[in-house]
Amino acid sequence: MSAILGIYRLDGCWVLPSNLRQMTQSLDHRGPDGSEVWVQKSVGLSQQRLCTTPESLREKLPMAPYDQRLAITADVRLDNRQELMTLLEIPDARADEIGDGRLILEAYARWGEACVEKLLGDFAFAIWDADRQALFCARDHFGVKPFYYHLATDKVFLFASEIKALFALPETPRRLNKERIGDYLADVFSDGESTFFCDIKRLPAAHCFTVSRQGVRARRYWALDPERETRLATNDEYAEAFREHFTEAVRCRLRASGPVGSMLSGGLDSSSITCVARDLCGANGPSLKTFSAVFDTVTKCDERAFINPVLARNGVDPHFVEGDRHGPFKNLGRIEWHVDQPAYGPNCDMIWSIYESVQAQGVRILLDGHDGDTTVSYGDRYLHELARNGKWIALTSELRALARHDGPSVSDSLKAFGWHYGINPLFRKHGTLRVARRLWRRSVHGAIREQEVNTKQPAWRSFLNPTFAAEVNMEERYRAWRQTVSQTASTEREAHHRMLSHPMQAFALELHDSAAAAFRIEKRYPFWDKRLVEFCLSLPSTQKLNQGWTRVVMRRAMEGILPASIQWREDKTDFVPRLAYGIRTFERDEVDEAIVQNPGPIEEYINLSALRQARERFDNKGEDEPADMFKIWMSVSLALWLKHQ
Repeated sequence: MSAILGIYRLDGCWVLPSNLRQMTQSLDHRGPDGSEVWVQKSVGLSQQRLCTTPESLREKLPMAPYDQRLAITADVRLDNRQELMTLLEIPDARADEIGDGRLILEAYARWGEACVEKLLGDFAFAIWDADRQALFCARDHFGVKPFYYHLATDKVFLFASEIKALFALPETPRRLNKERIGDYLADVFSDGESTFFCDIKRLPAAHCFTVSRQGVRARRYWALDPERETRLATNDEYAEAFREHFTEAVRCRLRASGPVGSMLSGGLDSSSITCVARDLCGANGPSLKTFSAVFDTVTKCDERAFINPVLARNGVDPHFVEGDRHGPFKNLGRIEWHVDQPAYGPNCDMIWSIYESVQAQGVRILLDGHDGDTTVSYGDRYLHELARNGKWIALTSELRALARHDGPSVSDSLKAFGWHYGINPLFRKHGTLRVARRLWRRSVHGAIREQEVNTKQPAWRSFLNPTFAAEVNMEERYRAWRQTVSQTASTEREAHHRMLSHPMQAFALELHDSAAAAFRIEKRYPFWDKRLVEFCLSLPSTQKLNQGWTRVVMRRAMEGILPASIQWREDKTDFVPRLAYGIRTFERDEVDEAIVQNPGPIEEYINLSALRQARERFDNKGEDEPADMFKIWMSVSLALWLKHQ
């Protein structure tokens, strides 16, 4: 995890090294291992280095071999080094001396812009090609490494790992993007390029572009293939294949220049990573350091019953932080400065405390099971496949199994599926049955009616300031977003593909990157290994949901690796009680300041009357507590961020 940045003066003016140093200094928290600047007339590249692989200890970026005709700055960890070296005919004897950045540059020298299609790993880079007078930039497949930019037409192109570096120069206007604020408050995310600033964009994941005086040419260089299928003979073969992919995803992320740590929450994802990483490190290797949050007061959130079985197998060095010793707004101002936007996750302060512990242990590399749910998939849409295809006996069997795992009742679920895939299509086909349709609708499962009501009356309509909502055309924006997310996927694979391809995935990874960078930590995500993601998407629906067990292929694959109590765990911990406790116990003054005493920063955006009513209901522990609590959280988060803009 290094900081990269650069300037390309499209107007032909020369880049001043002092300007690059200004930008670099704003990101010195990202790397203690040196800062380098390279300038060639109208182009300048820079890097704030954090060495996390053995090869990076010997590599200084930016570098400009080939008589300064090519230059690169890169934040990168490649997972197919050996393959690239073979293709590039680089002798194995040079493996230790050639870094990942140099490998990318050699690939560009051989294949040009097509080089990005041969890379595997996490990366964001920019290559200056003097012969073409062009800057080629690219970002990895899922957006693990961030890349922000500002393009002033015909004048200057700036890019950096964090937005704050772009504001270090006067060429970058600092105009708030009100539409993005509206989306934030309405919980809408459909745009993979915009940021909270009008003049700052992000390069979307799996995209590259070329900047020259002729303009900007962008393209997507890779996309998941929803048509690819994996067909094996038995459940055991599927489990073995998953285990091989997953083990390799963990193994290649253990390439490190120092100790490695792993998040350990007690869930299926982090526990699987920890157990596999521990086994790969072996008895003779250094102990894997684990980091967990525990809760002595809000015991509903405590996961030690699942953490301890992993620790009992030894081979790890555990560390704990107390997750209920402070409220959710502690350090929020610092967090928002680092992520360059209002905070999204109400548990970000808890993760921040874990990062403090990680840094105290001298760990720079942290494995994280972030959103393994999406990679493997719960397989919910398989139920719809069965109903759509009229396989009601098989559907009933699955629903009964889910009911045993605390799922919805079989009769209510069958009634809902019968409405969607049996009765409703019939009524639509025969318009004369409208009266019967209305009678049926009155009898169907209440969840359907509730869902329809919620779709028609989203919470933001009362939460947002009506004037502001009209200004940003929130109704139309929300309607367009709803049409996108509410389109029914015909198959489980289609639904899975949508989730994996959603721009929210890269957005979440960006937030993790910037927060971890505050402590000079590089996050690595085995579940977002390209090979593993492609494999999981290609699986049959029955390997995702079977006899009531979600993510069943992973559970089978972890046989003998995970403790059984985690392997077949049915629930997930809800941290809402911890958030409610934190606000009520520690944060009353902060809430009063933002909502009552000094609401100026947010009154343009939020309906203060509705917000104060939500606060009153929350204080009285009413039925709408979770919804009201999140309104309070978002309002205070936005208020703190706006105060510093």
